[in-house]
Amino acid sequence: MSPVKPGYTRPLDLRHGRIDMSHGSGGRSMVQLIEQIFLSAFDNPALAARDDHAVLATPPELALGGQLVMATDSHVVSPLFFPGGDIGRLAVHGTINDLAMCGARPLALSCALVLEEGLPLATRERVVDSIAAAARDAGVPVATGDTKVVERGKGDGLFVTTSGVGLVVDGVVLRPDRVRPGDAILVSGSIGRHGAAVLSVREGIAFESDLVSDSAWLGPLVAALLAAAPDAHCLRDPTRGGVGAVLHEIARGAGLEVEIDDGAIPVDAPVRAACELLGLDPLFLACEGRCIAFVAERDADRALAVLRAQPLGRDAARIGRVLDGPARVCVRTRMGGRRLLVLPAGDPLPRIC
Repeated sequence: MSPVKPGYTRPLDLRHGRIDMSHGSGGRSMVQLIEQIFLSAFDNPALAARDDHAVLATPPELALGGQLVMATDSHVVSPLFFPGGDIGRLAVHGTINDLAMCGARPLALSCALVLEEGLPLATRERVVDSIAAAARDAGVPVATGDTKVVERGKGDGLFVTTSGVGLVVDGVVLRPDRVRPGDAILVSGSIGRHGAAVLSVREGIAFESDLVSDSAWLGPLVAALLAAAPDAHCLRDPTRGGVGAVLHEIARGAGLEVEIDDGAIPVDAPVRAACELLGLDPLFLACEGRCIAFVAERDADRALAVLRAQPLGRDAARIGRVLDGPARVCVRTRMGGRRLLVLPAGDPLPRIC
């Protein structure tokens, strides 16, 4: 078992413990599972950075002019179709956005589907067409794949796993350990839209304004950002666990304090209404087309202007800063006080991606 960080996680009960829905939430239980089981079992240099991608050891004779990286994602969203997207579109965006967050250009995708006996062929065709369209829009081929079928009642319709390989050009390094005190924290748009959109369909909740997932390919936005701020320190897409989970991840990786301003965080009115109705915090709702950027203060205004000039970044905002303090996340409230942002132990919204 790997060491447990004091005050953050407690040892897993490997004798009597069982997997529950919280272990896939992006919160404390998932961090606990990853740190104490997966990282310990699979320990190798590619996992050392604990990112959503792996940097691959590339033989020098390949002379690629950059570094190969790899990312993988499994998708179990329920329902399969939701406003603004579906499991197929989500599967492509989830993986290629992970590559984009390290500055990589995606080269190829693999796609594996687990189908449940009895699934309508029309549903499978619709999902596959969506995968193909999303990959085509991003300019990346689906180069290989696999299909398995499980008995009726054992697969919940359809699951999708995608993996991607990309190339990061020499000189681009985006990692939590590059984050420094004084860095500005930017978000490329309003948060929580994907989680709220899936929730609205699943629970049959109607709002005055339509809730639509933000699922989108972030490559062009990231390219524009890096052109304006080539020394950006770290990027992340806030999927499972939302912005809150990403901020905790970066704070831990950097060993620094992250402070965000509650009044600066862009949240659309329908998302805020859904959160108030259901007792959810938009900071922990999944996004599937948003980017969190940590950039040096000198680059912050220029980077923010470039984000706002992109179609996906019109609502971009500066939401906080990095402080020279303990590895934690604090929120500066609208009243001027401060509170700790604590990762939820459970999963308020399972099967969201």
